[in-house]
Amino acid sequence: MEVCALLSKPSRRETEINAKWLGFEIPDRFVVGYGIDYAQRNRNLPHIGAVRFTEEN
Repeated sequence: MEVCALLSKPSRRETEINAKWLGFEIPDRFVVGYGIDYAQRNRNLPHIGAVRFTEEN
């Protein structure tokens, strides 16, 4: 079996993997778009973007 990953977050990995094909290495941020969602939203974005959470006071 060979692994293909669009995004890689090395800081979150519990086990090392060797992906034969790797798109992008990203920092530990929550991302959405291009099929990745947050609370069933933003899955249909034509790009991948980081979610910015704001604190409610």
